[in-house]
Amino acid sequence: MTARSRPIVTCQTGPHRDLARRVARALEHPLRKPLAEHTCEAFARARAWLERRGGASLILDAGCGVGLSTRRLAERYPAAAVIGVDRSAERLSRDHGRLPTNALMVRADLVDFWRLALAAGWQPARHYLLYPNPYPKPAHLKMRWQGHPVLPMILALGGRLELRSNWRLYVEEFALAVTQVTGESASAESFVPDVACLTPFEQKYHASGQALWRLVVDLPHAPGLVPRGGVPALTSER
Repeated sequence: MTARSRPIVTCQTGPHRDLARRVARALEHPLRKPLAEHTCEAFARARAWLERRGGASLILDAGCGVGLSTRRLAERYPAAAVIGVDRSAERLSRDHGRLPTNALMVRADLVDFWRLALAAGWQPARHYLLYPNPYPKPAHLKMRWQGHPVLPMILALGGRLELRSNWRLYVEEFALAVTQVTGESASAESFVPDVACLTPFEQKYHASGQALWRLVVDLPHAPGLVPRGGVPALTSER
């Protein structure tokens, strides 16, 4: 059966005109919303699991959905510790086979998980943002990661950051935001996935004949990017 996946429909024809202002605001005003208790508990479990991995390099699969990407990244990088994070218990419960021993999936709010990871000094070797919700309406810019107050924390974690989307504008906006925050050059590029696509969305979009886009940029670990007061204090209970 031929896959039929609808392309992104939007009235936005170029990078959002308010993007630079929102990024500047994120750099000037720290995110101080209270941390969700369930995410603090999930992070504590993830932190303990990572410590038991004996110094293995960390790969973060942010917004892992049903976890297929977490499994495939763990198989691709057997010496690494791969942590997949998603907010949906229902998605995480879907059966995609046995989880490799070097992989962990946790249910958590990504915004809070990133904040806790930065506070704990985590430095992922690789950090994946695979097919985030595009929120294609111009009014929803603040819901895209490049328009969200957590953006400086995402970038401050460092490592090889890879974003993939079937909407070129999303990747172009993210690239502009990366350069504005870090000074690092970044750009959108088209790509063709491997035979084993990393996510069901990637498989569906590719099979439908949609163009796929990605951004790959190497970033330093740079907690100083985050405004003072933006990184939460970790306590022994967490």
